[in-house]
Amino acid sequence: MARIIPDVRVTPDITTVNQNLGLLAELGGTWRGKGFNLIARPDFQGDAPLYLQLNQTTETLAIDPIGSAIPNRGFGQDDMELFGLTYLQKISDAANDGALHIEPGIWITQPETAYPPQTPPPGGQIIARMATIPHGNSVLAQGGATPFTGPPVLAGNGQKYAGSVFPSFNSTPFGIPPATPGTPPPPFKINAAGSSEELTAPALVPPVTPFPEYNLLNPASAANPRTPFGTSPAEPSLPASIDGVAMQDVVNDPILILQAVIQKQVSQGRTFEGVALNIATQPSVTFLTQVNDPTGPSAPVPVTDGNGGIENILFLDGGNPAGAVGPNAFTSLVYATFWIEKVMHPGQPTFMQLQYAQMTILNFGILNVTKLPAAPPGAAAAPILGWPHISVATLRKSFQ
Repeated sequence: MARIIPDVRVTPDITTVNQNLGLLAELGGTWRGKGFNLIARPDFQGDAPLYLQLNQTTETLAIDPIGSAIPNRGFGQDDMELFGLTYLQKISDAANDGALHIEPGIWITQPETAYPPQTPPPGGQIIARMATIPHGNSVLAQGGATPFTGPPVLAGNGQKYAGSVFPSFNSTPFGIPPATPGTPPPPFKINAAGSSEELTAPALVPPVTPFPEYNLLNPASAANPRTPFGTSPAEPSLPASIDGVAMQDVVNDPILILQAVIQKQVSQGRTFEGVALNIATQPSVTFLTQVNDPTGPSAPVPVTDGNGGIENILFLDGGNPAGAVGPNAFTSLVYATFWIEKVMHPGQPTFMQLQYAQMTILNFGILNVTKLPAAPPGAAAAPILGWPHISVATLRKSFQ
């Protein structure tokens, strides 16, 4: 007999609320900390193809449990109850406290379903994140929550990042295959972890001149626009390293900052247990498997229960849902891993830590295309590239 969801829904005691949330229960609270943000954007004002914006960040993430159940009425599937949390994320530039990002959203956990068939990862739960970004994007990213023990983001057990299903949060741009009208766009291939723009571009066939913004040996200038060039108010120069990670390595693979935090805590005798949240806006993501080899082998990486999508205002998709043409920055993919970490020490207090790495792919052409091969006959004048926008942070649950 199908369960009848009551018409009047009241909030039970906090123990029951947390039981209903399951693996998402420890998300509730206010988290504060610091991170790093990388985004390439069109350089409309200058004569360079792009501006590479690099920000050290401060962040506040306030997450509140939704006390009552969220009923989803079914037909092929019996009615079911979802449970979740609302959140408000605020990210600022650490240099001048200027606003960078604000995002209201909801995390939910979903039970197993028969129609359509959907099962959680072993020992885990089906989850989803809904987010609205004022640039004009609405995101639904689904996936799974799974418990873990041990250092959460250090390399090991055949994974680049323990607890994450994704092998790369690499920042090097890549080509977007042209779409055929009336058919789904072909999958693009994200560069392998540790790849650099300086070494990847010349390996393309035909070879491409690297974008100099990604090589920090090239000073920031009008011909090479990158933070802190042209910032208003002026920002200080980038540090040589962040948490002991050389700045060039941070640009290539920002998740190394998270690994540095965990490595330091491991050296202090701390141990870990918690929950990893892996979400994506599509069921799988294709990655190249060889560093700095854009024409080499690749493999699709499935995301258990991954699904969803992204809606962009017309300004961003240019009227083309596939995002295959148009110069504006169309958001084509979001994937992320969040680690909810209980950090323990035999002689010191336990605390809760939240780390995340998020990849957003922005598809856009570039105004100055002289660095790229000539477009084939009938193709768009400006080649469309996928530009990784990466955000990482380490936060601690704080006094509210």
